[in-house]
Amino acid sequence: MRIVQLLPTLSFGDAIGNDTIALRGAIRDMGFDTDIYAENIDKRLPAGSGQSIEKLRGLKSDDIVLYHKSTGTDLTFRIDDYKCRRIMVYHNITPPEFFRPYSAAATALTEYGYKGVEFLRDKVEYCLADSGYNRGELLKMGYKCPIDVRPILIRFEDYKQAPDEETLSKYRDGKTNLVFVGRIAPNKKQEDVIRAFYCYKRINPESRLILVGSYSGMENYYHRLVKYAAALGLADDVVFTGHIKFSAILAFYRAADVFVCMSQHEGFCVPLVEAMFFDVPIVALDTSAISDTLGGSGFLIDDGDPVFAAAVIDRIVRDKALREEIISGQRRRLGDFSYERIRDIFEKQLRNFISLG
Repeated sequence: MRIVQLLPTLSFGDAIGNDTIALRGAIRDMGFDTDIYAENIDKRLPAGSGQSIEKLRGLKSDDIVLYHKSTGTDLTFRIDDYKCRRIMVYHNITPPEFFRPYSAAATALTEYGYKGVEFLRDKVEYCLADSGYNRGELLKMGYKCPIDVRPILIRFEDYKQAPDEETLSKYRDGKTNLVFVGRIAPNKKQEDVIRAFYCYKRINPESRLILVGSYSGMENYYHRLVKYAAALGLADDVVFTGHIKFSAILAFYRAADVFVCMSQHEGFCVPLVEAMFFDVPIVALDTSAISDTLGGSGFLIDDGDPVFAAAVIDRIVRDKALREEIISGQRRRLGDFSYERIRDIFEKQLRNFISLG
């Protein structure tokens, strides 16, 4: 029996690419012949990380395809051509309305993504969703097949690498660092993080906001954010890192005092788990999959009031007992995402699916 994974793009350093590669290791450890096939493979990945989709041949009826769904792609509509058993790993798709003011291409891509999810509704036998929220979205879209939750498989060993010392030294200068990690994108509402920071800076002038993430493809939104920060008098206090190396990301986590997330749509949000790993207390808006991922940890706020968010941030910075309580809760939640635990969940789910064949 072969168990292969399919996805449109196997990227370097992103959550879905890392998840796919980690799952391949778990499948191999189970004793199955497996590999990853993609239409596009990031050249920064080590040789042999994946193969071209055109090389995928000879699947038999008892073989299994795990198809990672997260965007619009023609590959979705070819899944029915693979005459074998089919599982969809659903990472969610950002609703297109977030992109309409900024990018026609991103809007079209996400609209096409949702058409693909509708197409697959009766084409897969089983779904694995990253979160309870993602599972609920599939149910709303009429999926009748079994759907289980399997959080993203994260290799925490990668985060134990040495951080970039120059970055760490620069930003450990005595100022309070508010940090958000995630690509610059309208659904992540970086403008709301900036708004909360504006209010917080009036409480604590010796503070800065660091927005870690690439803005490639979202230049219109990025330029609007830059203008907004400048209009608020924050041009020197809001740092946009753009695309940076992994060691620099590690440095920003280590320099962070509070992780602030005001995102309106997340299917899982790996940076929340990363913040847990680095003992950075989290303040997050309760939307989409955020509460699923936090699992009762962090500090959830139920609206985007920047004054309230700033007050919460200030309390966490100043109140050591509260800070330690939040970090303690996040450490407990982090245990739920241990590599071994999520791998075991996946193995049980996959073996159960195989046995029902």
